[in-house]
Amino acid sequence: MPHPVLALDLGTATGWALRGADGLIVSGTACFRPRRFDGGGMRYLRFTNWMTELDRLSGPISAIWFEEVRRHAGTDASHVYGGLMATLTAWAELRGIPYEGVPVGTIKRFATGKGNANKAAMIEAIRQRGFSPEDDNEADALALLLWALDTKGGQQ
Repeated sequence: MPHPVLALDLGTATGWALRGADGLIVSGTACFRPRRFDGGGMRYLRFTNWMTELDRLSGPISAIWFEEVRRHAGTDASHVYGGLMATLTAWAELRGIPYEGVPVGTIKRFATGKGNANKAAMIEAIRQRGFSPEDDNEADALALLLWALDTKGGQQ
């Protein structure tokens, strides 16, 4: 029986893909946009609660892969990514769950054959594999999960 594994495309709109203990893959996008009266840390608390609930419902999660971004379009995106990555890695460390960042180019090359594929090409590549991602965040998470299952056998 396979262990649940999770792939994440971290951001305000976080793409996620999970292979459950039953072997089925589910995916989506979770929004961590701050609400009107939120303090600066609320997005990260909501992310922590979301991860905990995902682990409880599917779990326990045995490994996590996340898209490792080295360059961001803007300062805000960079700060959000760094905060989510810090929250994720601390959450995983507390639970003894192994995690690994995978470079964006590696994921794109696996999915499309091109390390610099655009969003539309990523969505199309994942659709050709039988999935129906709502957006590029979900497509990226699915591509990352498929890469991990293919190259790592689903384990860290």
